[in-house]
Amino acid sequence: MIRRATAVALAVAGAAGATDASECRLALALAIDVSSSVDAAEDRLQRDGLAAALIAPEVRRAFFATDLPVALAIYEWSGRYNQEIILDWRLITDQNALLDAARRVGQSTRSHNAFPTAIGYALGYGAGLLSRAPRCLFRTLDMAGDGANNEGFGPAAAYAEFPFDGVTVNGLVVNAGEYEAEVALIDYYRDEILRGPGAFLEIASGFDDYERAMRRKLERELDVPSLGALPRANDAG
Repeated sequence: MIRRATAVALAVAGAAGATDASECRLALALAIDVSSSVDAAEDRLQRDGLAAALIAPEVRRAFFATDLPVALAIYEWSGRYNQEIILDWRLITDQNALLDAARRVGQSTRSHNAFPTAIGYALGYGAGLLSRAPRCLFRTLDMAGDGANNEGFGPAAAYAEFPFDGVTVNGLVVNAGEYEAEVALIDYYRDEILRGPGAFLEIASGFDDYERAMRRKLERELDVPSLGALPRANDAG
């Protein structure tokens, strides 16, 4: 425990010495897919899964690992112009704030259900969202989805045109298709979506597995010593 606490303190202190940002340690934006490939039951599984993952014991511990809070925002995305805020930026300063964030996600309903998968636009929206986040030591965008871009410009154009300097982009792939399609989607996320030092990919075996995958991803993203660290051995990036 002592070595763990020391590692946490050193990680935060080192990062603080490199920047004047001190309001929070991490600005974390979570993006969930509500394109037409996600049906009503699957959408409910991902909302309930995210809500449950946010308050899982290991994720709670990760949120409150240091005195510096995490800023959290959540939005849904589908077509070119179909992005909606579920939870606007909120500093998760205590258990009540985290419980309220999870409750808002669990009680939310999708805004769109008949649009394609415009990942480039979703990334651009996320960059804009992060640009107005509280001043934090690190910034992470997490893209979750069950398909590749099929409308508008793709991820490469988004990364070229929108402000992604200093932003890590992780991914969560929901595998729900045939084997070949699953492999192609995983490769697509690894090659096109992941960005930044330590970026990684989490894989859910269908929407029934969304909660487990999200829980594991959040715990890893919130792990203070790993923020901005080099990729681990099993990283996809």
